[in-house]
Amino acid sequence: MSVRPSEFKDQSPKTKDQIAAILLAAGRSRRMGAFKPLLPFGDTTVIESCLNNLHTAGIENIVVVVGHRAEEVRAQLRNLNITFALNPDPDSEMSASIACGVELVNENAKALLISLVDHPAVSSEVIALLIKEWSQGAKLVQPEYNGRGGHPVLIDLVYRHELLALDPQRGLRALIAAHREEARRVSVDSPYVARDMNTWEDYLRLHQAVFGAAPARI
Repeated sequence: MSVRPSEFKDQSPKTKDQIAAILLAAGRSRRMGAFKPLLPFGDTTVIESCLNNLHTAGIENIVVVVGHRAEEVRAQLRNLNITFALNPDPDSEMSASIACGVELVNENAKALLISLVDHPAVSSEVIALLIKEWSQGAKLVQPEYNGRGGHPVLIDLVYRHELLALDPQRGLRALIAAHREEARRVSVDSPYVARDMNTWEDYLRLHQAVFGAAPARI
C-alpha cells in the first residue's frame, strides 16, 4: 500500500493534534563504532532526518529520548520545537527509554508513534499511512515490508500504562502479542521500515541506497 504525500494533511486538525511521537536515541551505538544519531545523512544528520520525517507527516508533539552524549544531541537540536526526556542508563533495554518518553507525552494525546533513531529513511508517507490506519480504528499499527515487521509502531494510548511497564526483554512484541486482536500489520512499499542500521556497514549501505552516494563527510 502507498499513500499520497498530501494524504495526512487531508485529515482533520483534531486527528493530527491527537498524535504524539517519541524518538528513541539514548543508546551508545556500540555496534556502530560511531555515535549513530549525529552521523551525516544526506545534507543533515541521522536524528534530524528522523525528526524531519515526523514533522513532515504533521506530528508536532515529539519527545526525543536521549542518554549517551545527551548534551551533544540537545545542542544539535537546540533550535527545534521538541521535548527531551533523559534515560539515565544508556545501557538499559529499549523498554526503559520508551517509559521515559511516555512519561512526558502530552496527556491530551490519543496515540503514540514510537520511532527509532536508526530508521532515518522511513518516509513521512509511511508514517501518514500508519496514522490513517489508527484513525480508522486500529489500536496497534505496525508496518511490514515483504512480510517482515518493522518500525515505527503506532500505539493507541489506551495502552499508556502498559507502555510504562513493558517486559524488558520482549518490549513492544509482548504488548502486541497481548492485544493481537487489536493489532494491524500494514504492508508498505518501503524496505526501510525493516532495515536496521546497527553496524558501520549497515550505515554505509543505507546511505548509498537512499542517496546513491557515500556520506559526504564522516
